[in-house]
Amino acid sequence: MELTRHLDLGCGNTPRNPYKRDLLYGVDVKSVSMHKDYVIKKANLAIEKIPFEDNFFDSVSAYDLLEHIPRTLMASDQKDLVFSFVELMNEIWRVLKPGGMFYAVTPAYPRSEAFTDPTHVNIITGRTHHYFTEPHCGARAYGFKGCFKVKRVKWVRSKYEFEPIRLNTRQALRKLGDMLKRRNSHILWELHAIK
Repeated sequence: MELTRHLDLGCGNTPRNPYKRDLLYGVDVKSVSMHKDYVIKKANLAIEKIPFEDNFFDSVSAYDLLEHIPRTLMASDQKDLVFSFVELMNEIWRVLKPGGMFYAVTPAYPRSEAFTDPTHVNIITGRTHHYFTEPHCGARAYGFKGCFKVKRVKWVRSKYEFEPIRLNTRQALRKLGDMLKRRNSHILWELHAIK
């Protein structure tokens, strides 16, 4: 049986593994120490490709990362724009196997958490995923080459490593309390790569 692989983007020193894959990898902008249980590579995902081959991962996650990727940057020739957020989504799609899962949690408009951190340069909304998902894949107008299918998109509280699809009674009560107290500040994307 082939071992499954997960990649956590913007992982720092401790990549997360929400789908409990067999092998764990990470990418971070900072140099990180080596670890016996996982491999972490250094890359600035706003301007560099994900340093792994095509169709390599069963799943990819991005916790509190998308809001740090600029939507546009000036190209090195200073004459053209690069759609860096679209390019990152291309890269995520590229490294995922057909049907692979992309799991992202990011602060979103209109919650203040989307704006409070001065390094948040990409404001995500409840509909941003439409540009990368069927039937529209609207980001193709900006160079997006792939397409995803929505498994789920929902408001969540960012406190937990993985938001389960089926909640037990305690989790359901916690979610209800979070909703009533307006603590759901992040958008969760769970998307299948269509190839």
